[in-house]
Amino acid sequence: MAVVALGGVTAVVVNLVFYSVGRAAGGTFQFTSSSGPAEVDAVTVAGFSAIPLLIGLAVVALLAPLAAWVIRAALVVGPVLAVGTIALMTLPTDFDTASKATLALCHLTLVPITIAAVVAIGREAGATRATKAIPT
Repeated sequence: MAVVALGGVTAVVVNLVFYSVGRAAGGTFQFTSSSGPAEVDAVTVAGFSAIPLLIGLAVVALLAPLAAWVIRAALVVGPVLAVGTIALMTLPTDFDTASKATLALCHLTLVPITIAAVVAIGREAGATRATKAIPT
């Protein structure tokens, strides 16, 4: 589970750096919601970076020792969700250009982090499956 935690921390740190750069570039991160004006702050960026990733990686870590296909599926599903949520969550908003580009980049950073974490989980799970296959 250390890989899961490291993936989450990495995503938060990297995306907060991008968020800071986006702020410095003039991004306001303000948008119009159904209840009025709203703003994406650093806490939101951290939460939206960590929570979905941690949930997904935890599920993969729990299921991978049971079935090898879980790793292959996660290597496709994780990046597709990270990129797909740009179209669902970021592009439809009325963010300024700097904010929209920054938040899209935050979604994209999850792709290599997800791949690296899933590969590491796969290595651990493969070793676990191999030791279970050896008769004692």
